[in-house]
Amino acid sequence: MQKLTPRQWALLVPLTLIWGLNWPVMKLGIADFPPLSFRTLSLWLGVPVLAAILLAGRVSFRVPRQHWGELLWLSATNMFVWHACMILALKHLSSGRAAILGYTMPIFSALIGALLYGTRLSARGWLGVGAAALGVGLLLWHEIAGMAGRPGYLALALVAAAVWALGTQLLRRSQLPVPTLTVTFWMIALTAVVMTLLSVLLERDQWHAPDAAAWSAVLYNAVLIFGFAQAAWFALARGLPPIASTLSVMLIPVLGVFSGALWLGEVLHWQDWASVLLMMVAIAAVLAPARGAPAPAG
Repeated sequence: MQKLTPRQWALLVPLTLIWGLNWPVMKLGIADFPPLSFRTLSLWLGVPVLAAILLAGRVSFRVPRQHWGELLWLSATNMFVWHACMILALKHLSSGRAAILGYTMPIFSALIGALLYGTRLSARGWLGVGAAALGVGLLLWHEIAGMAGRPGYLALALVAAAVWALGTQLLRRSQLPVPTLTVTFWMIALTAVVMTLLSVLLERDQWHAPDAAAWSAVLYNAVLIFGFAQAAWFALARGLPPIASTLSVMLIPVLGVFSGALWLGEVLHWQDWASVLLMMVAIAAVLAPARGAPAPAG
């Protein structure tokens, strides 16, 4: 199984921190603000941030006409469904548990890879998937009863994770002849249009000026999530096998759980602590160099 290079590690570490801390940030941002509208504002403010990065790096915005169909399909599976379903689910679930549900994605990714693409995982790969699945189960231990009255939002989060898993598989196999930053820019711009339409249709009567907490969360998402983390994730997803790229970010829901407990007072249980160990096993099983394996080139 392919290992991370130093450059990929340099993307993964800040990506994990930024995305992990974003769960309680988003929960605070949508506490008194419509969730779809929150996501729409974040996306539109993120578009010029990414545009400035492309201009500074002299990266072309051009996508050949014949590849726009593939770009739309990749945007739908990696962005449209995830951002719409997950932000709606987060409004009604705790930030930590929403993060856990979202990061069932590696489990779905392994299953999709095996069923649709005939991917054969090594024993270490299956160990990682199994440890991640058990960790998710432990973290949801105390949420099952509470979710009984909110099955629709639980389903939204799982649908978001499953479609994102499919998108990750498609992105790894994509033949788009354009830089990852260009792909990221157009995916975010297209998602901003879709989220705008959804917010107009579903939340127009709820619109009001964001308060300070909402604006802070919007800016966090615009600059750090859409200006950096999304592009970093796509770079990892395009450069690594799907199982390696997905399990490599399994620490994100753990950060989501503990930062939610610290900032929002969400209660922790022994299962939360046990899950940390299992997530680390999942990461190590996929990313630790095999005995005698050559070190990757930087």
